[in-house]
Amino acid sequence: MLQFGSSDSSVESEIAKSESMSRRKHLHDEMRWKTVGMLHAGARQPAVARDLNVHRRVIHRLWNHYQRDQNASRRRGSGRRRIITTADNRYLLLCASRRRTLTARQLASQLSAAAGRPISRQTVSRRLHEG
Repeated sequence: MLQFGSSDSSVESEIAKSESMSRRKHLHDEMRWKTVGMLHAGARQPAVARDLNVHRRVIHRLWNHYQRDQNASRRRGSGRRRIITTADNRYLLLCASRRRTLTARQLASQLSAAAGRPISRQTVSRRLHEG
């Protein structure tokens, strides 16, 4: 039977660290700036990757991004921008629940007037069927 000594606690923490790292989607800004600082101080990319428990390619992309833009912060996500905010959704649901006889077209014109930007009937209809 194996007995675990105090040295095994570091192994257990490494296992827990690696499991938590596999679920992480990106490096947080403070860790990104820490990485840039380490690279500026002369650390090599593979060594930084081992220290932070990430793939060396992540460090490579971060360093290239920093050298190109002089910024280590994350870029804004891609994809289509949402036309309706969560506040607009709440307003829409409130209006729809207060006056149940309004059509999606009438709700769209009411929301467009309140938001100050055009919002289609299809968008309103989709939002009402989601929530």
